[in-house]
Amino acid sequence: MERDRDSPSSDEDDDHEALIDPTDTKSQRSTFEIGHLKTQLARPLRFSKRYLLAFCLMLSLIFLYFSVDFGNLFRSVSTMKIADSGTDRMREAELRALYLLKQQQLGLLSLWNATSIHSRSISVINPNSTLDIISNSTKNANSNSTLQMEDLIPSIEDFRYAVVNQIKLNKEIQEALLSSHRIGNLLELGDGNVVPEFGGYGFDRCRKVEPKSEERTIEWKPKGNKYLLAICVSGQMSNHLICLEKHMFFAAVLGRILVIPSARVDFQYNRVLDIDHINKCFGRKVVVSFEEFSEMKKNHLHIDRFICYVSSPQPCYVDDEHIKKLRALGITTGKLEAPWVEDIKEPKKRTFNDVLEKFSANDDVLAIGDVFFADVEQEWIMQPGGPLAHKCQTVIEPSRLIMLTAQRFIQTFLGKNFIALHFRRHGFLKFCNAKKPSCFFSIPQAADCITRVVERADVPVIYLSTDAAESETDLLQSLIRLNGKAIPLVKRPARNSAEKWDALLYRHGLEGDSQVEAMLDKTICAMSSVFIGSAGSTFTEDILRLRKDWRSASICDEYLCQGEEPNFISDSE
Repeated sequence: MERDRDSPSSDEDDDHEALIDPTDTKSQRSTFEIGHLKTQLARPLRFSKRYLLAFCLMLSLIFLYFSVDFGNLFRSVSTMKIADSGTDRMREAELRALYLLKQQQLGLLSLWNATSIHSRSISVINPNSTLDIISNSTKNANSNSTLQMEDLIPSIEDFRYAVVNQIKLNKEIQEALLSSHRIGNLLELGDGNVVPEFGGYGFDRCRKVEPKSEERTIEWKPKGNKYLLAICVSGQMSNHLICLEKHMFFAAVLGRILVIPSARVDFQYNRVLDIDHINKCFGRKVVVSFEEFSEMKKNHLHIDRFICYVSSPQPCYVDDEHIKKLRALGITTGKLEAPWVEDIKEPKKRTFNDVLEKFSANDDVLAIGDVFFADVEQEWIMQPGGPLAHKCQTVIEPSRLIMLTAQRFIQTFLGKNFIALHFRRHGFLKFCNAKKPSCFFSIPQAADCITRVVERADVPVIYLSTDAAESETDLLQSLIRLNGKAIPLVKRPARNSAEKWDALLYRHGLEGDSQVEAMLDKTICAMSSVFIGSAGSTFTEDILRLRKDWRSASICDEYLCQGEEPNFISDSE
């Protein structure tokens, strides 16, 4: 009868069938049944063939065990396997070491060729110089200009960096050769202490720029009733901030309080700058908002004298539209006058005394039309911290809210070590191609230039500040790779309530303001380890100003593809 497959007790039934029934008395034998035992002993001993075969097999195994050393046999097989494995590992290590030695040879040959070329350029100046091998600037090699000591400093860093790379490569070769002698996590040969540490040598290829010890400054001590109304009309916010900085210099030279323009005729400065911060830096009242100025002057908002810094293409670079906006604020003006001939396309170098002579006046309210193009004491103005004596790192800087937001973004997405890239594209093609040489580079060429800076700075990520289309930034991202690894390009993401890095801007109603976002971009870039800017862009220049004033500028900072020309330039219209 077939067993029921679904029965859960079928296995138990099989087990019970193999047991002896305790009620079967016939099958039970008592241990002390002596009579029965004698009967068994009396029987003749009979062996079946099956038992005999088993007995012979047992004797054979015993004989084999005592005649052969199994332990030694197993040890021999194991040794053969280890030997084979060790040989393969050693061969692999040797091939790896040979490959690295070839790379080291190429690297040293490249270094030798570079130093040989540049040493000849320096030997023209000083054939006996011990610095012959450290010039790395192709531009200087092809130039007849005299090399200055500061021009050699980046070259020394390049040479030291190349040497460090060779030492690291040598360490890899040692590790490759020693790896074949490794047992577990230990080395049979060597103490493993083959890694040279460079932290103690103070090596930093992209170190911060050391400011000059001597700085020339003047005190800004304005008279209480004398005002200079800032007039800035050229370009966007970055141009206006540069214009505002120069206005401060003019106000200090002339001993006047600077009036920040109204948002009705200019940008809303109080959303991106901290006006109180400026006064705190000088320890006195040196700037006032237009609203504060208007309240003090009541109904007498009149520019007593309007002196134009530029005379061409139009006086003060102020058009009729701007004059109408001033009048809409209740400001009346006199005739615009120009003390000299000054064209914005060809600005002349002016001095402190020129400003003092041409713009001094006893009038209460003075206006000087757009000084963005003014070339006055440039070296003095461009020194870290600016030309004026104050107790802050920089006077014109982002508001506290923007500074904190930038720090939170860096902590969230970038970390301490990152490159910032200002990649200007919109409208830049026509602007750059009008210059000689052009400053507009194709995406592949730009990617090569950026990759070289990444390799030099040794950073894991790039912050991208750009107005480029996604088609350009996507291609750029795909081409920036180092040692087969993509270097991420990070842009500020759209507002997300789950992210809290920008909560301060949202809470204070600054979210979505284009000028605030532009200043936030500048701040992040100014806090980077290394900065790559766009030549000719005032946005880039304002970032460089902040980096200089904050002492965050690096010797690796540069303009995109600096020293190169575009490998392809389109025809003009």
